[in-house]
Amino acid sequence: MPARDSFHSVMRIGPVQIGTHRDRTGGRTVHAAVCTADRCGWSADYSSRTAAQLAARTHRCTVR
Repeated sequence: MPARDSFHSVMRIGPVQIGTHRDRTGGRTVHAAVCTADRCGWSADYSSRTAAQLAARTHRCTVR
């Protein structure tokens, strides 16, 4: 049975959502930043919430 991906501590900064989840391979806590704008497709995982927040604040969508 596959492991469930459940995010907690979700917050939003502009079009970017940040959520905390457990990594499947190592069981570590990882913070994901995902842009929710149409056709952007940007996302990244970070080891600290501060890094994810900085990435969310500085993200600029290339799609117009």
